[in-house]
Amino acid sequence: ATTISYQLPVSSEIELTIYNLLGQQIQKLVNTRQTAGSYQILWDGRDDAGREVASGIYLYQLKAGKFVSTRKMLLIQ
Repeated sequence: ATTISYQLPVSSEIELTIYNLLGQQIQKLVNTRQTAGSYQILWDGRDDAGREVASGIYLYQLKAGKFVSTRKMLLIQ
């Protein structure tokens, strides 16, 4: 598992999605409105169907209102 941390300066509609390096969606972790504050989301290394994915490099994309950030992360199972 791996933890993704982020901070929101204002309340926003949030989407936090995991992708593989081919750009295929693996799992949508967050899809809701969140208030301002600090957050830590745990990804258990599973896809939307509950299957474990392989160790490797994945991308996570955070959308908060008009803000979009995509970063790499390493999953080691």
